[in-house]
Amino acid sequence: MPDQQRFYTVTELAEELEVTPRAIRFYEAKGLLTPERAGATRVYTHRDRARLLLILRGKRLGFSLAEIKEFLDLYVVDTSQTEQLRLLRKKVHERLEALEVQRRDLEASVEELKDIERVVVDTLKNKGIDPDAIFDEVPTKGRRPRRAKAAANED
Repeated sequence: MPDQQRFYTVTELAEELEVTPRAIRFYEAKGLLTPERAGATRVYTHRDRARLLLILRGKRLGFSLAEIKEFLDLYVVDTSQTEQLRLLRKKVHERLEALEVQRRDLEASVEELKDIERVVVDTLKNKGIDPDAIFDEVPTKGRRPRRAKAAANED
């Protein structure tokens, strides 16, 4: 568990959380992080680290930066966390619904591509062409693809 009294530079925080310093500065520019300053150096606190973890998790789960900011801003005004929990419940539910729609769309696309592949394979077979032979071909820029074996024999 990180030391709550510890301060981090942008480089230290970036390395620890496996993001770029530029990403951290981007989140700062968007108002998601507000580091303190020690002279000209940005100094990040345990609170900033926790906020960055929430930002990264939100991005990984597909939330927009505006949604993440809305959620983080509630931490400042509602210490009871009631509003954060309500908003989080609402946003999670909306995201789950959107992902379910995407899953159905992906499944439909996969099935459609499988159908197309079956038709192509059948058509190639009807023409006396081995449908798996296409995977042996080596495409070359500016020329028609040639078989890997033939290309190897030419060298």
